[in-house]
Amino acid sequence: MSGAQEHKRRRPQNMYLVASDLKIQDQLEGTIRLLRGNLCQEQEGGRSRGDQLWVKVLDYGCMVKIDKQLLIEVPTDLTGLLEPISDPESRLKLLSNPKQLHRLAALPLGTPLYVQMGQPGELAEAELRYRGPLTRGSTAVLFGVQLKDSAVGRGNTNGSYKGHQLFTCPEASALFLPADQLRLRRRANDDHHNNVLPPQPQSPIGNIIARTAESAPGLAPVPVLAQNPSSRPPLQVGQRVCFPLEDTVHGGEVRFCGALPGRTATGVFVGILLDNAVGNWDGSYKGEKLCSIPSSLYGCLLPISKVSPEPRSRRHTPPLQNPKPVLKPTQPPAPKLAIVSSPASTPKIALMPPQLLSAKLALKPPPLPSPKPFTKPHPLPPTPPAFKPQTLPSPTSTDQPQLLNGSPSPLSPGRGEGLDAEENGDAGLEVELEVGSMVEVNDPPLFGVIRWIGRISGVPQLVSGIELDQELTAGTDGSYLGERHFRCPANKGLFVKLRNCRRDSRFPAPETPVNQVERCNSIAFAEWGSERVVEHTPPVQGDEARDMYQGWKRGIQGHLNSCYLDASLFSLFSCCSSVDWVLLWPTDPSDGSHCSQAQDLLRCEIVNPLRRFGYVCASKTMALRRLLEAESSDKGFTNQEKDPEEFLNKLFQLLRVEPLLKIRSVTQKQQPQECHLYQLFPPSVPLSPSSPVPLSPSLSPIPLSSPVVLIKVASVQTLLWTSFLHAGLKFAEAPSCLPLLMPRFGKDFKMFDAILPSLTIDITDLLDDTLRQCSICQAVAEWECLECYEDLDITPGRLKQYCHTCNTQVHIHKKRQSHNPCQVGVAGGPWTGPLHGTRQRLALFAVTCIETSHYVSFVKHGPRPDDWLFFDSMADREGGENGFNVPQVKACPEVGRYLSLSEEELGRLDPASLRESARRLLCDSYMCLYHSPELSLYK
Repeated sequence: MSGAQEHKRRRPQNMYLVASDLKIQDQLEGTIRLLRGNLCQEQEGGRSRGDQLWVKVLDYGCMVKIDKQLLIEVPTDLTGLLEPISDPESRLKLLSNPKQLHRLAALPLGTPLYVQMGQPGELAEAELRYRGPLTRGSTAVLFGVQLKDSAVGRGNTNGSYKGHQLFTCPEASALFLPADQLRLRRRANDDHHNNVLPPQPQSPIGNIIARTAESAPGLAPVPVLAQNPSSRPPLQVGQRVCFPLEDTVHGGEVRFCGALPGRTATGVFVGILLDNAVGNWDGSYKGEKLCSIPSSLYGCLLPISKVSPEPRSRRHTPPLQNPKPVLKPTQPPAPKLAIVSSPASTPKIALMPPQLLSAKLALKPPPLPSPKPFTKPHPLPPTPPAFKPQTLPSPTSTDQPQLLNGSPSPLSPGRGEGLDAEENGDAGLEVELEVGSMVEVNDPPLFGVIRWIGRISGVPQLVSGIELDQELTAGTDGSYLGERHFRCPANKGLFVKLRNCRRDSRFPAPETPVNQVERCNSIAFAEWGSERVVEHTPPVQGDEARDMYQGWKRGIQGHLNSCYLDASLFSLFSCCSSVDWVLLWPTDPSDGSHCSQAQDLLRCEIVNPLRRFGYVCASKTMALRRLLEAESSDKGFTNQEKDPEEFLNKLFQLLRVEPLLKIRSVTQKQQPQECHLYQLFPPSVPLSPSSPVPLSPSLSPIPLSSPVVLIKVASVQTLLWTSFLHAGLKFAEAPSCLPLLMPRFGKDFKMFDAILPSLTIDITDLLDDTLRQCSICQAVAEWECLECYEDLDITPGRLKQYCHTCNTQVHIHKKRQSHNPCQVGVAGGPWTGPLHGTRQRLALFAVTCIETSHYVSFVKHGPRPDDWLFFDSMADREGGENGFNVPQVKACPEVGRYLSLSEEELGRLDPASLRESARRLLCDSYMCLYHSPELSLYK
């Protein structure tokens, strides 16, 4: 029995809730505090002497041995509902009413609900659209709801989770919530108490032992040291709270509530996004991010005992300040200042020339309409306010600028080079601000763009010149004290200290740039990881391939301009084995360590996992890109855009394999040239006839039209023939895999409106030293004529070779007497035996396309004409600059109908009628891949 089968037959591990608050002493972690409602999982073989169990506390990740009488067993069918609930007390309340839990588990889709949003007790109308786990392998059951009425737009998704579309609804109108945040809508005559879950009675106290209690012989079990019968219920994320600090009561919004990583014994801590810049916490603890805080000045982490819910009477009011007196030293007369302020905010100081100040005693923003009272038919959560950081209290006299009658210092185009944090004063608080940054000043805010940053005589800190969005009566045109620092319309210029500027809160703050190459190999990609598969895995075909590959997070994940590599590898290896010989090519120690590393990486980390699981993480391909960069003088393989031919040439050189193609010149009998790809060259005359023969629309799988202007079309078969013919080339041997690059020059100039990837190409007449048939009588050909290729009287558009008799008769004609036929070489001398008309053909198995510097792939996954897949390694994205690309593979059977058309039929199609997938395949093709499965067996 395999390990996987054995694992499936194991009984599910029992789940328990802790019945009461407990404290235990652990020899490694010290005091561990367990809360009522903590979720525990019985460990395999965890039954000890008596009624004690080894359990893992899932909330903290620690292992303890505990009396079974202190645990409440959770029914197997309810564990998934309780698992995603973060509040232990809520778990207990829900478990005390199993009838209610079973009812939630059986709710039909479409059931109207109330969901909790923001402040406790504030509900929003919603409709149940999904119930179940969000990811594969997860047992946690969450409820996907679509918000209704005035709550529309307050969600955080459109029904998708990490690239998987679980249901469909408008953007920002869906939430995924645990069971404790749902309320059933009831009629007015329903019993209100049916919605109230009674509290779970506390279980009797028993003995609990830490995991190290029996580590040494003779140690007695450690009894319970303490118990807290009145545990404080954790606060909800988004809830308004307040706390005292020195002489001030500060307020903010809960962003985190729970135990700290690795400090389970210290109890619950609360992370707060503050209203004022009095904090010193950035949302992280020991390198682990707990929540998102825009600036450490607005973050605070406190024990829950020091935090209280904000009373409604205090809500939306500024913090009460008891400013302490500040002793001011004797100074020269201070410059005249204009105060930009509002009644309910801390004044902000704007610099103002004295001549303007005499006419305007105070600088005030344009009057804003008073906010309308918010009325709602039922309780709804408030929209999360945009983050508007507050500046520090008014500066003391040491901060105030000294404006003298001297000329200002030289203008600075940026922040001023050579200025350190000391010289800039508090400018270091916003080191990311620069010329061009969108900022706001004052509260209510005035919005604008920084046009200048520099020094002004008498002002010790950096000053910014801002072009405001709105005119201000006290504004300037970019001049200060007669000195122009920037240009803007009249009454839109404002000069303020740089420290008093903050980023425009109407737009999200830019993410901190990181090294994306190093990040790809970090723990950040752990959730997107893929497996290593050592066993050789052949590609799957047909419906099995479609079922395995189709969907989001399928194929190869893109990262940092890797689409050229992702599309090439998916095309070569996902559904075809003709190039598998490069994975097994014998390596030699003299080839270097990079060669064997690259082969192992390509085989075990990319190709085999792709064929086994249908997905490969970007960290695997980044490792291959690092090896390519280490072996190359070009240092851009890890982060720059490349072309597929660059990648494939470097990859095959790194693997030290023999070239795919051997091509020889017909006129110069020399050693064949070896290469891995062949670039098709366009002919000198258009390939599509200007007046095609009328075709019956009924013979075409796609309705044809008769446009006035025909699109210029070429097939790969024709391009290959003409390219070899005009260059005088032949294949020295038949290739098992033939990558062909399409003729194109940049994205703005294509040689053809469309290129038809021929489903099969005939290379019989392109092989050197092989038996060929006469184009007229099918006897053994001895002569070949390049000039006859364009002759419309003899099979136009085909290569021409003749036997001795036909060659003489054809070239007796006066218009062909100037032709210069050349003799066809046959290995082993003249052939006198019978000639079998076997043709050497290669089949199309993939097409790589490009549009606006992004590569995608079309791959044939089965024998049927409509067995086609489309792959995009960057089809979607989660997060911003530091986010993740989500690859996608989808079936596109419709392209098979277009590939069955002839050049003439395709030329009659209206380009506007092409479907998106067909347009990309026919109009944006970059590389077509052909193979011979029979010949690949000999590699």
